Amino acid sequence: MVLAAAFVIILVGYAMRNTFSVFYPVIVSDFGWTRGSTALMYSMTILAYGLFAPVAGGLADRFKPKYVLATGGLIVGGGIALCSMPTSIWHFYIIYGLIVAIGTSLIGITPVISVVSHWFGSNRGGLVFGVLGAGFGVSLVAAPLYQWLISNHGWRSAYVIIGLCAVAIIVPVSLLLIRRSPQHQALILERTANAAKDNSSVAPISRTEEWTVRRAFRTRSFKLFLLIGFCNMGFAQQVTIAHQVYFLQDVGYNPMVAASMFGIFGVAFASGNLSSPLSDRFGRVPFVIAGCLATAGSILLLNVAPDPDSALIPLLFAFASGWGLGVVPPACFAAMVDRFHGRHYGSIHGTMILFISLGGAAGPWLGGQLHDLSGSYHTVFTIVQVFLMAAAILIVFATRPSSMKINP
Repeated sequence: MVLAAAFVIILVGYAMRNTFSVFYPVIVSDFGWTRGSTALMYSMTILAYGLFAPVAGGLADRFKPKYVLATGGLIVGGGIALCSMPTSIWHFYIIYGLIVAIGTSLIGITPVISVVSHWFGSNRGGLVFGVLGAGFGVSLVAAPLYQWLISNHGWRSAYVIIGLCAVAIIVPVSLLLIRRSPQHQALILERTANAAKDNSSVAPISRTEEWTVRRAFRTRSFKLFLLIGFCNMGFAQQVTIAHQVYFLQDVGYNPMVAASMFGIFGVAFASGNLSSPLSDRFGRVPFVIAGCLATAGSILLLNVAPDPDSALIPLLFAFASGWGLGVVPPACFAAMVDRFHGRHYGSIHGTMILFISLGGAAGPWLGGQLHDLSGSYHTVFTIVQVFLMAAAILIVFATRPSSMKINP
């Protein structure tokens, strides 16, 4: 029940942030801003999301997570509704770039996994991250609905409708269904009891062996995981999400077709997420490598001369890139849980999200800027391919036993 509730929260929450891809062309057309300056608001929300992720993870570790998630639902839904009001680009920077980012972080993967992981343990990491990742993938399927709302009600009214719906779903689901596992509650009670025994000679169980952010940073494995997050789940994923719809419109597809392809990309992304539980049995590394190669190969399809009368190339790209980008995060996160699971994992995962967000913030803005300069996405797509190949190599070294050695 908790996992199902977490799936719904992830789905609706990230659907709010992913509105950008569909609203992006409309906002550029309506205001006449450049792609780079407009994409900056998406980069800002990714960066702010990542900067706040360790805080969100810490809040979920310390306080009742249902209240943290409900607060996040109010903020993210309210922020999206407020996106109906801007008349200047800096309004978007504040509302979407900051307010929506904080709300998304509070209902994001970091606080959610800090709750759910304790229900299942590290040996089911592939399953847990696969289901939660599928929530992100399914959130992309809402793209045609966004386009329909924009076409029939205008983009400002569409923002209001979407934001209010998010609040109406996330808040009650969080308050009614999210709760800590008995094991996690026991850990918290133990920590409280130990803190109260100022003069006690009994040390907290395994305190010196617990994984904290500082201790994890002393391993080569954790540093390599952070680089993988930056390259694949950050830069490559967010460039693909932010600019995919606009790219398809550039080569001649109408807005509804482009949005529908983005929805199919979301379905494929979810299928990649749901493939990752197999990594519990067959290992994490093969799935990460396969995902990187599938996405890098799919980008080669974009060099094929487009034919707006045929959806074959966009379909192939959507399926291959969606599955490839979808299978990597759950498998990679599960590999981290295998190594760093503990009562401080919320903060550890939040640090990973921070590095993912640094790559995610750089990608959309750089893609828009390079398009403004060259009139093409060719250069940024080439950079994406290089980063994907780097991630495929780094995962091999990150999972070696020797990389877990703690450096002084």
